[in-house]
Amino acid sequence: MQAFKTLTSRFVPLSMENVDTDQIIPARFLKATTRNGFGKNLFRDWRYDKNDNPKPDFILNKPEYTGSILVAGKNFGSGSSREHAAWAVLDYGFQAVVSSFFADIFRNNALNNGVLPVQVSEEFLQKIFQQDKQSTLTIDLVNQKIRINATGEEESFEINNYKKTCLINGYDDIDYLISLKEEIAQFEKQLH
Repeated sequence: MQAFKTLTSRFVPLSMENVDTDQIIPARFLKATTRNGFGKNLFRDWRYDKNDNPKPDFILNKPEYTGSILVAGKNFGSGSSREHAAWAVLDYGFQAVVSSFFADIFRNNALNNGVLPVQVSEEFLQKIFQQDKQSTLTIDLVNQKIRINATGEEESFEINNYKKTCLINGYDDIDYLISLKEEIAQFEKQLH
C-alpha cells in the first residue's frame, strides 16, 4: 500500500446520501479477484447510460471536478459487504473519502485497502459542499485533522490507532507483522 500522511487535493463532491455498495460498484462487475480495473466501473450506472455513453450531468463526468478526495453525503458505503467497493474507489484514484457517516463494513474495507475514510460533522460536510470547484482540502492523518484551505476551517477526525499506523507506513496487515519481526523474535527468546 501507498503511505498516507498528508494529502492536499481538489475534491469531487458527490452530495448524494445513502450511497450503497451496489451503487459504488454494481454486482455484475464483481467477477474479478484482483483489485485492478474496478475504477472504470465506479458508480457505473450513474456514470453511463445503457449504451455505455457517459452521462454529462454526473459529477465524475464533469472535467472541471478532479482530485484525490471524494466528498460524499451521509451514510456512504452501506449495503452489502463487498470489498470491491473500496477497490473501485482506490482504482479510480481517490485516496480518501469524506462523509458525515460511513457504514462500518465499508470503513474497514477502505482502511484495509489504503483508502482513508474521514468522518466529519454534518455541519463541516455542508461547508465543504459550499466550496467552489477549484477549492482544495488538506487531510493530515498524523494530526487527524481536515482543513478547508480556502477558509482555514478545520475539524478533527477519529481513526483506529492500528489502522492509522498502517496507513502512515503503507502497511497492510502482513507488512505490519513483518515490521514487528525483531520484537517477536525477542519475545520468543524470552520464552526459551
